[in-house]
Amino acid sequence: MSTLLSRPAHLRALLALGLPLVGSHVAQMSLHVVDTIVMGWYGVPELAAVVLGTSFFFVIFVLGSGFAQAVMPMVAQALGRGDETEVRRAARMGMWWSILFGILCYPLFWYADRLLLLAGQKPEVAALAGDFLHIAGLGMIPALLVMALKSYLAALERTQVVLWVTVAAVGVNAVLCYPLVFGRWGLPELGVEGSALATLLIQIMTLVILGLYAGLLPSLRHFHLFQRFWRADPHALVRVFRLGMPIGLTGLAEAGLFQAAALMMGWVGTVELAAHGIAMQVTAIGFMVHVGLSNAATVRTGRFAGAGDWPNLRRGGVMAIAISAVVGVLQMVLYLTLPEQIIGLFIDRSSVEAVHILTFGGLFLALAAAFQMMDAGQVLALGLLRGVQDTRVPMWLAAVSYWGIGIPAAWILAFPLGLNGVGLWIGLVIGLACAASALMWRFWSRVPKGPAEDKTREERAISAGISST
Repeated sequence: MSTLLSRPAHLRALLALGLPLVGSHVAQMSLHVVDTIVMGWYGVPELAAVVLGTSFFFVIFVLGSGFAQAVMPMVAQALGRGDETEVRRAARMGMWWSILFGILCYPLFWYADRLLLLAGQKPEVAALAGDFLHIAGLGMIPALLVMALKSYLAALERTQVVLWVTVAAVGVNAVLCYPLVFGRWGLPELGVEGSALATLLIQIMTLVILGLYAGLLPSLRHFHLFQRFWRADPHALVRVFRLGMPIGLTGLAEAGLFQAAALMMGWVGTVELAAHGIAMQVTAIGFMVHVGLSNAATVRTGRFAGAGDWPNLRRGGVMAIAISAVVGVLQMVLYLTLPEQIIGLFIDRSSVEAVHILTFGGLFLALAAAFQMMDAGQVLALGLLRGVQDTRVPMWLAAVSYWGIGIPAAWILAFPLGLNGVGLWIGLVIGLACAASALMWRFWSRVPKGPAEDKTREERAISAGISST
């Protein structure tokens, strides 16, 4: 019989695991910030092309990353059961799917310029974005493999290395990007292709470092992660697909929600779109805290589920929600008390549009206070559910909340009811609130509540997690 850990013990474990993951997610965002700044210095069409190309890459990456993210709960549950063979099988097949997906999706990058023209983009920008994506698309395989290795190491609670490797990547990217774009230090001027090449080199470097760490660290060698890596494991391959595809589709639905919101905000007006983009950037940075906590919750929940330790699983879930809620409240206070100062960091206050952007940005940040709490709730619930390998029903709950409720509500409030940008943000809050409520209900309704229920569910949970079948 396992010992019920105290709440402070759960708190310490979650923070020890989650804080490095939070830092790595924030650092990952900084990579894109560096690229954007450098291209902003280089030229406006080039900046637009890289922003467009990065968005194109990200949407495809989100779908493929589901297989890499599936590694985390599968490895965590296997460790909870003490099954080292399953640890290796899950991680390997997660990497296999990452490679297969990267190969299959590359034609989208090769013909990206044509696809972007069909989507109504300007020919010059589409051509530059195509040049960017021809090179950047080669990075899909290493980027997904890095995600799989990060998931594997996080499940093993080796999150410090994930943090420091990501931070180092930011620094190296800053050194590589500038000379490759502008042609400094004897290098040719490559423009958008230089930005893509710098990103590709960083992805390969990160993959090599994490791969060497995972394969050669003495305390991890007994997992034999890369031994006979070429051997297929059909059973594990299918299980990774069944768990990972819903994760990828859920992420795609959420990414699509925000892309659709940006598109509709463009219908409202250019100034409103600029203010919307700033507010979204601010909330995205804050969201990384909750993503890191969600990852930590996945690992902790997976360990307890694998061991059939439902009391600790429930208490750990409560503590994860409590930490996220406290952070959310602090973020709400920040958005409500310092909106002008926050928005002012992103604009030139002497510009003609500055006053209007500050006004709209302040309104959007006030709504972002509620938005952030709802977004935190849904991503944490998804993390808890992934820990018990429940991804199919959550995928449908999220999709209906985002697209069946959130987007229609945003459109109705913004246009027929005339609330414009404010209406769009209220619609986003409604959609995220529905997702958070439904996903939290799903988790707590599926976790055994008492000893009798524990006994009847334990074998099923140990063999395959609390599935959505």
